Amino acid sequence: MIDLQPQYLIVVGAAAFVLLLGLRAASANRVIRRRLGLSLLLFGLFVPIAIILGTVNLEKGVADGLQSIARLLFALASINALVALLLNPFRADRVSDYFPTIVQDAIVVGVFLLAGIFLLGEKWLTLSAVGGFVIGVALQDTLGNLFAGLAIQVEKPFRVGHWIAVANYEGVVTEITWRATRLRTKTGNAVILPNNILSKEAITNYSEPIAPTRLFVDIGVSYDAAPNEVKKVLLQALAGLDLPLKAPAPEIVVADFGASAIVYRIKFWIADFAADDRAHDQVRTAAYYALKRHGIEIPYPVQVQYAREEQPLRSEERVRELDQLVASIDVFAPLSVGDRAALVAASSERLYGAGEAIVGQGQPGDSMFVVCRGEVRVTLEPSGQEVARTGVGGYFGEMSLLTGEPRTATVSAVEDTVVLEITADSFRRLAMVHPAVVEQISLEVAARREGLERSREVATAAAVVPEARRSFLARVRTFLGFGG
Repeated sequence: MIDLQPQYLIVVGAAAFVLLLGLRAASANRVIRRRLGLSLLLFGLFVPIAIILGTVNLEKGVADGLQSIARLLFALASINALVALLLNPFRADRVSDYFPTIVQDAIVVGVFLLAGIFLLGEKWLTLSAVGGFVIGVALQDTLGNLFAGLAIQVEKPFRVGHWIAVANYEGVVTEITWRATRLRTKTGNAVILPNNILSKEAITNYSEPIAPTRLFVDIGVSYDAAPNEVKKVLLQALAGLDLPLKAPAPEIVVADFGASAIVYRIKFWIADFAADDRAHDQVRTAAYYALKRHGIEIPYPVQVQYAREEQPLRSEERVRELDQLVASIDVFAPLSVGDRAALVAASSERLYGAGEAIVGQGQPGDSMFVVCRGEVRVTLEPSGQEVARTGVGGYFGEMSLLTGEPRTATVSAVEDTVVLEITADSFRRLAMVHPAVVEQISLEVAARREGLERSREVATAAAVVPEARRSFLARVRTFLGFGG
């Protein structure tokens, strides 16, 4: 530290004042200009004291006191100016990311305390101890806010410009001071939270660790609509919106089976949490119109009691469609129109979602399936190798229907698929009335099986085929429970 003697006190103070005045005028940073303004004020107090010490003959005690004050003013003004100039961008009007205002204040205070010890020695220690005790008792809450503010700046759970939620408040951080943190809510209100209160609450930061924020919208859809179809429609609706991000991609899951609707949860990401209300509005509006266009109902959230009028399981038109479908299948070609209609009436339609297994390899079975809508794939376990695909009009499981043998492969739906299940019980009733028809169908199935076997095996003895057919027919008669 410079030994401030009366002969050059005025020169030092004036030179420092002029230098800082020029730097303040040249800087574009408001933080630097504000801090240099404080240093100019301190040097402005320092210069008169220097003049008094240099021109007036004072008693030793008074002169020593003024000299100590001058030293402290010079030290504080210099430290404050150096911190402002070293820790802030000189040409940019912004606060340093690593040294916010509150941290710079703490550095100035800490260095000034050390300088006081160097300049005043024991007198400074005594003065700071007494003053610290008095200040600590009188300003407990203020000091609590001070240290909490320092902790916030060091740990950086949030920064100015981040969207956060704390206690019952949610908003964007606009300022962090010694005493409090200021938020601006979405309604435009300012919320000032004391730092010591803020340090005790759980803080949700919507802007970190990554800027995109995930939101969700729940929407109820009629039970009559298949989930995969609903998800497809909703994803198409989201594709045309600007606020939901394309990456990460939106996701739709079945969240609940509600009292009057299936609840779908639409999960999506937005770049700026400030736009969450508009994003929710976009997604809900687009979902409404998309579902409306596709004839998918959003049920009213009400409960009513009414007498239900039982509807036939199948309309006449649907019965005709199924009859034509079954008539096109080779194994049922021998059936008469009446027998085929009876078989269709005794069978049930089953809906399977994409990826669902309809039958599993090795499982017991006594029914066959006709594909009415969609597509299925046939795989062999345990390798999972796909060996065939079957579309509308195709069938599978006929061996289990006729013989009760376990399933020889796993069959799964490629997409949402409707199959007609023909059970052994319904087929047995037909067999009791028309044994000859069953024999013809069995021969058709046996021939189909032989064709499959020939595709798997290179050589098959021709003499064995008739015997194999007779043996297969015997197994069918035994399983269905009627004689030849």
